[in-house]
Amino acid sequence: MAALAIASAPTLGVAQEVLNLKLGHIQSEQDLWQFGAQTFKEELEKRSNGKITLTIYPNSTLGGDRDLVEGMQMGTVDFGLIAGVLGNFDPSIQLLELPYLFKSQEEFDKVVKGPLGAEITAGVLKSANVRILDWWERGSRQVTSNKPINGIADLKGLKIRVPEIPAMVTTWRAIGANPTPMAWSEVYTGLEQNVIEAQENPIPFIFGGRINEVQKYLAFTNHKYEYVTLAMSELRWSQLTPEQQKIIVEAANAATKAENEAVRSKTGEMLKTMQDAGLQVTNPDTAPIAAAAVSAHKAFAEKVNVDLYNRINKELGR
Repeated sequence: MAALAIASAPTLGVAQEVLNLKLGHIQSEQDLWQFGAQTFKEELEKRSNGKITLTIYPNSTLGGDRDLVEGMQMGTVDFGLIAGVLGNFDPSIQLLELPYLFKSQEEFDKVVKGPLGAEITAGVLKSANVRILDWWERGSRQVTSNKPINGIADLKGLKIRVPEIPAMVTTWRAIGANPTPMAWSEVYTGLEQNVIEAQENPIPFIFGGRINEVQKYLAFTNHKYEYVTLAMSELRWSQLTPEQQKIIVEAANAATKAENEAVRSKTGEMLKTMQDAGLQVTNPDTAPIAAAAVSAHKAFAEKVNVDLYNRINKELGR
C-alpha cells in the first residue's frame, strides 16, 4: 500500500509547473490557526512567485488530529496543525503535555527551541514520518465550566473533556477530576448537551470555538503552556526539490512569527469580548492543583522516556 501511495502521488519536482499542496486543521475560520495558515499560504505563494500554492481545510474537513497525521503518513495531506496527538505516534513528545511541567512560556520555549526540542522533533520524524517545521504558541490553557472553579476541591469528580492524549488523562485523574477524552469537533455539542461539564484550552481556542456560548465560567489555571506544530508529511518533503524545501522552511518561519505575535496581542482582547458577553472569570489557588498534577509526572515519564523527562527538568533548573 505504501508503494502504491508513492506511485500514485504527483511528482513534486521541477517538471511540475505549479505545486499544489493541502493543509488541514481542526479549528474554525475565525481562529488564529486559520490566520497562521493563511499567512503560511501567502508566504509560500509570494516566495515561490506563485509556483507553490496552498489550499487550507479548516473545521476538521480532512478529519481530526489523528486523521491528519495518518494522512500525512500516507501523503494524502501535506501539512497539518497538530499538537499533542503526535504523542500517539511518538510517546516522548507526550512529556510536553504534562500539566504544570512548565511554569512559563519562556520555559517551554527554552526546551522546544533548544537541543531537547531538536531531539523530540527527530523522534517524531523517525516514529511518525512527520516533519515538525516549527512550533506555534497558543497561550496557556485554562478551564471553562458551568460552575465557578476556586480551588482543587471544585475539580473533584468534574467531568472534563481533555484531548486524546494519555499524559493529560493521567494528570487530570491525579488532580481528582474525571477526564473524558474527546475529539475537538464534538466538544461544543458535548457541553451543550451536558455530556461533559467542563473543558480546558487556551483562550484563543476557547474564543474561536465559541465555548463561552455553552460555558459560564473560566478559571485561570495556567496549567499548560500550549503549542501546535506546523507539521509536514515527510513523504511529500522527500519529493520536493531543495529550492522548494527552502521556500517552505522560510515561509513556515515567517508564519510562526506572525502567529505568535497575534496570539500575544489578541488574547486579552478575546477574553474581554467573552467577558462582555457574560463569561465570568475566577482565579483559583493553583498550588494544590499543580502539586497533584506533578505527583503523577514521574510515573508517567517512566512509561515513555524518563531520561528525557529528567533532562527537561535539569534544563529548567529543577
